[in-house]
This record gives sequence, C-alpha cells and structure tokens, in this order.
Amino acid sequence: MADYRKYGEEVVELHQPVMVEEVIQALGVEAGGRYVDCTLGTGGHAMAILDHASPGGQLLGIDADPEALEIARTRLVPYEESILLVNDNFVNLQKICLEYSFFPLHGILFDLGLSSYQLSEKGRGFSFQHDVPLDMRYSPRQKISAADIVNSYSEAELAGIIRVYGEERHAYRIARRIVEARPIESTGNLARVVEEAVGGRRGRIHPATRTFQALRIVTNNELENLRLALGQAVRLLGPGGRLVILSYHSLEDRLVKLFLSDEAKDCLCPPGTLVCSCHHRASLKILTKKPLKPSAAEVEANPRSRSAHLRAAEKLATRDEPIKARNHLFASSLSLIAN
Repeated sequence: MADYRKYGEEVVELHQPVMVEEVIQALGVEAGGRYVDCTLGTGGHAMAILDHASPGGQLLGIDADPEALEIARTRLVPYEESILLVNDNFVNLQKICLEYSFFPLHGILFDLGLSSYQLSEKGRGFSFQHDVPLDMRYSPRQKISAADIVNSYSEAELAGIIRVYGEERHAYRIARRIVEARPIESTGNLARVVEEAVGGRRGRIHPATRTFQALRIVTNNELENLRLALGQAVRLLGPGGRLVILSYHSLEDRLVKLFLSDEAKDCLCPPGTLVCSCHHRASLKILTKKPLKPSAAEVEANPRSRSAHLRAAEKLATRDEPIKARNHLFASSLSLIAN
C-alpha cells in the first residue's frame, strides 16, 4: 500500500523500501557500525539500517535528487545525531567519504532505479502517466535532459540507445519515427510517438516503457556511474564489510553480477594463459550465488518490488588486514582506499 505524507504544502508518495529484512541481513547490520546508503531516496532503507545499528551506529546517505534528500532529512530527524546527508551522485562515493572522513565502512547499499516518489512527481518527466516536460534528470544540476537527447541525437544514435539500454526490438522503427516527429517536448508526446511506431498497444505493458527506460539510463549515465561506484565501494569497505546491491532490470543486474564475479577471482587473465600477468587478487567473497528475490507476500503488497534482485558480497581481508570484530568500528586508514 502506498504511503503518502505531507511535506510543506505538498502531499507526496513515499518510496516503499524493497526487501528490507533481506537487506539488513545481507549487510550484517550491527550496533556501532558505519554504513553508507548510496541511494537514500526518501529514507526507507536508511531508517531500518539506523534502527539495527543503534546504539552508536552511523549512516552517510547520498542522493542526487535534492527534493528526495530533503524529505529523507525530515523523516530521519530522530536519528539526526547519527546521520550525514549529502546531495550528490554516488559516482563520487570515494570523494564524499574522504571529505567527511567516513571510512572504512561496515556496509554499503545501492538500491538502483527509480523510486515511487520520482515516478509520482508530475514535473520530473520519468513517467508517461502524466503529460509533462520531458526531463528525466535525477539532479537539476545535470546539463543534458531526455528532451535534449530525443531532439538532437541522430537516428542511428537514438536507435542504438533504445536497442542497447531499452533492449527494444523495435528500436530502429521507433528512432525513425522520433526523428520524423521532432520537436518532442513532453512525455505524453513521446509515448504517443513510440506507440504509433510499433503499431499500437499490445498486452499490459505500454510500448513506450523500454524507450523511457533507455532514455533515463543515458540521461543519468546510470550504468557507467554504477560501474565506477562499485569499484570505489570495494576500496572503502573494511575487511569483513558488506556490499549489497538491489537492481531492477537485466542491464543493471548483469553489470553487478559480472563485477562481483571478477572481484571474487584471483586472476582475470584470458583462459589458457599459462602465467598470470594481471596480478589481480580477489577482494570479495560472494554471499549470494543466485540473486535473492522478494517474497510472494511482498510482491502482492508492493508490486513494484517484483523485478528486484539482491546480490551481496563481503570484503576479504588481505594478509596485512585481519578481519576485526564486526561490532567494532575499524580504525580509519588512508591506505585502505589508496588507488
């Protein structure tokens, strides 16, 4: 059931956090731990982490969306002595943690994709449920909007974006129709253009869904930012620290799966190489051989959770870094996140 709250003069739909119990267990949250929520949203997961990390727990919350961050700040007032909230993109995770001396970490959470709040916000242009300006930026500081991409990229570039990031088999037909229909300034306009391109609606899923996904991913550089942030997360974790990622579509999940797989190996040289030349050493132990999925009861209560995949891993200790007790804050050391 949707949760609506009044903030100022506006009533907003709060994001219902997905797989909360599974996230807490995968993170191994304990009292006194230091955690980062890289996708704070309206603060649902953060509240659960802080509850389980009390007394003495600390949480750094990051979100690119300034409006969502302010809602979270209001919700998290009871924990204000234990939180630090930063309006930024998680691609800057390491820089943020260094700036605030918030490391090494016991756990890092990424809850990817759109929140219920962002989908319900009429002026953001993430959904075609309302005919609003075509924007799709997580942060107003970003220079490129979805409208810029739709109205300035070539037909070939648009087709590539829609095919690769939307996994849309009608990508070339849609791109051609978009170019013919320019300028396209609103979500409703774009949805109608895509629907015309594929010959109308079939089934429950609107034909523009994959195109909107593709444009959102490219507008916010989501996959590249995620790839960069995951590498930073591994460096920021202390030995025994946990990395937990919730993804909602195959592109995200595939990237996460491959990243964790690589970081769990001692060598990344091509098969058949006789002598290792990459000098890579495993940094993670995978905790979820297969992704965890929400229960049937959760999907019934929150249909938006149905596509969630949870993957988790634990930071390995090196020879010089024995695993310390998990209820003790690791001593800060720049050497743990060098390079």
